[in-house]
Amino acid sequence: MDIIPAIDIINGKCVRLTKGDYAQQKIYNDNPAEVAKQFEDAGIKRLHVVDLDGAKAGQVVNLKVLESIAAATNMIIDFGGGVKKIADVGSILNAGASIVTIGSLAVKHPEILEEWLMEFGTDKFLIGADVLDEKIKISGWLEDGGIGVYQFIGKMVALGVTNIFCTDISKDGVMEGPSIDLYKKIMVEHPEVHLIASGGVSKVEDVIELKEIGCSGAIIGKAIYEGLITLKQLAEC
Repeated sequence: MDIIPAIDIINGKCVRLTKGDYAQQKIYNDNPAEVAKQFEDAGIKRLHVVDLDGAKAGQVVNLKVLESIAAATNMIIDFGGGVKKIADVGSILNAGASIVTIGSLAVKHPEILEEWLMEFGTDKFLIGADVLDEKIKISGWLEDGGIGVYQFIGKMVALGVTNIFCTDISKDGVMEGPSIDLYKKIMVEHPEVHLIASGGVSKVEDVIELKEIGCSGAIIGKAIYEGLITLKQLAEC
């Protein structure tokens, strides 16, 4: 299972939100590239970078931050937030990401995503399913996506995408453990999916449990920044 630390960016800085609320943000570091290098030095290979400014604005904002992270490390980076045009995909890949994260567009315009998949290949995309009460949320979690999580993932699978990460918004940043039952349901409904869990991880035991139920990866944010899980523990995982 992949251990994937998260770097969320607002105004070029490394932050965390609580339950996706932009009014509840905490700045952890002014230099995201420095944070990424610490992860890499601990032996971690992957990184999840979210342009929160971009997600809110509907256009990629923090591309320079991605470039600085890619220049400072050799990590496998997925990057998303505000990706709306095929040119955005090319820019993100050229800036050093290996994978482009798509959320809102996959919900609103799956036909556009299908074109991108044909152009770049399915391995270049990670689809985000942001969920509240088993319903998809979009636009930085600010809008209702109008579709249930199981139906949405089914549509993605039909397009040939099996790399999915799922965030339970109610769990994000509150340190109360991940949505084990939700992930189990998703994997029963769609056993072909490589599911990455996101949100709620607060201790190493959470990571172990996610691995045991069959998740392909775990995105971890606040638990690292608050010191509840050490980089040494993650490297050992």
